[in-house]
Amino acid sequence: MAERSASGSPGGSGAAAIGFHPLYRQVRERLLRRLATGAWPAGGMLPSEPALAAELGVSQGTVRKALDALTAENLLVRRQGRGTFVARHDERRILFQFFRLVADRGERQFPESEVLVVVRAAANRRERARLMLSAPARVVRIRRLRTLGGRACIAESISLPEALFPGLWQRKLPNNLYGLYAEEYGISIARASERLKAVMLPRGDAARLGAAPGTPALEIDRLAIAIDGRRVEWRLSRCLTAHLHYASELL
Repeated sequence: MAERSASGSPGGSGAAAIGFHPLYRQVRERLLRRLATGAWPAGGMLPSEPALAAELGVSQGTVRKALDALTAENLLVRRQGRGTFVARHDERRILFQFFRLVADRGERQFPESEVLVVVRAAANRRERARLMLSAPARVVRIRRLRTLGGRACIAESISLPEALFPGLWQRKLPNNLYGLYAEEYGISIARASERLKAVMLPRGDAARLGAAPGTPALEIDRLAIAIDGRRVEWRLSRCLTAHLHYASELL
């Protein structure tokens, strides 16, 4: 019997292309939509490959290839002999996927955080542009100080669409915000886009970091993108790099 595409139309094999999209990519998109809607929560186990193949009307090999693609994107975790699970935003994952500052001595550490202020406000022009919000939109703004090895080194400002995170401003915020987004609001960060720039510390950030105003710093402008493609967080981090460097592997 000929294998069908994920939409139910006849196909060839797991590598067959329909509308210029390989069949496994179509399956990946369908699975991705389920992840985005929270049908499978963070840490939850997916149905077996045979069960998914039967449900979607494709071969088990096609399902395996789609799952492998999502695993390579750090959205799923394959555990030998146990099954496939939705990836959690635990500290280890964030450390290697989203946090790139490394001590000059080479060891990787997850930073600690001190929340300084959390407020709600109308989105300003930059927030609307970065988060693709309309003029009446409101945001939650978080300002925090981050330390590595007991040394204050990052002054951070975070803006979030209030509509996506109701009540967040009233909560006690954990160190791991991405874990909170996923577990409490069903919003999983799939990827991030960063822009790096050398700046001089403004007076406020300098005071928080115990540095002189105008001290050279690395500014990291990051947009966090959810599984469904929405921009859900704009984060501006100003970092002292006297004992740190930004590490990125180019593949």
